[in-house]
Amino acid sequence: MDFLQSFLVFLHILGAAIIVGLWFARIKNPTVMPGQFHGALLQLVTGLALVAVAEMGDGDVNHMKVGIKLLIALVIAVMAFIGQRKYKKDEPVGKGLANGVGILTIVNIALATMW
Repeated sequence: MDFLQSFLVFLHILGAAIIVGLWFARIKNPTVMPGQFHGALLQLVTGLALVAVAEMGDGDVNHMKVGIKLLIALVIAVMAFIGQRKYKKDEPVGKGLANGVGILTIVNIALATMW
């Protein structure tokens, strides 16, 4: 069970790195890349799996924290989905949408590490 949890944490961090890394790479001309949507989905799936593993084990789960992080992750995924669809159609992606994906991901990372 420890290996599974460690592997899920690895994938969860990788998803956040994809979102923030692509955001930083395009910070001067912000847009939403398709990889950011895939990173958001990876974050959602692994986050839910981590909660399930914690619930099965002896770990205490802070349901308030999980709920808030899940809500933010859903918003990130929806924003990334909208942005990547616009990007694929060669439509302009608003700076607010593009920066929102990156900033909300950083907020979610901060909640995970500081709460």
